[in-house]
Amino acid sequence: MPIFEYLCQACGHRFESIVQGSKVPECPTCKNTQLEKQLSAFAVGGRADSFASEMPAGPCGTCGDPRGPGACAID
Repeated sequence: MPIFEYLCQACGHRFESIVQGSKVPECPTCKNTQLEKQLSAFAVGGRADSFASEMPAGPCGTCGDPRGPGACAID
């Protein structure tokens, strides 16, 4: 099943939704069905060790964890 990204025309909430068949998605915040489908990029699988060697770990707080510095528990 495809996952689509949407932007709600009423409240501006951006979200993802799994769309099944002819079901019309709605905004989880305001329940509006007037949505704008956004351009989605997809990821391609690869070896986990190849990514880690290309991306050096930065100081605490640079991983982008939304909970804030120190929340991701990366040593």
